[in-house]
Amino acid sequence: MATGNAVLAIVYHLLSDPAVRFRDLGADYFDTRIDKQRRARNMATQLQAVTGQKITIRDGKAIIAEPEAA
Repeated sequence: MATGNAVLAIVYHLLSDPAVRFRDLGADYFDTRIDKQRRARNMATQLQAVTGQKITIRDGKAIIAEPEAA
């Protein structure tokens, strides 16, 4: 649904103004705009949920805390 909406918006803007030209931003456009630190934190959170270990990101490196002994 969202992809269809985006395509319709592009078509509308291209047809409504004849001076506008389509410019492909490239396959990696959105990948280059992602904040790497935020992505690392999100991935660490997901990994914590799967493994149950405490994972912290410091200076671009993952630090895995040993699980507490029960």
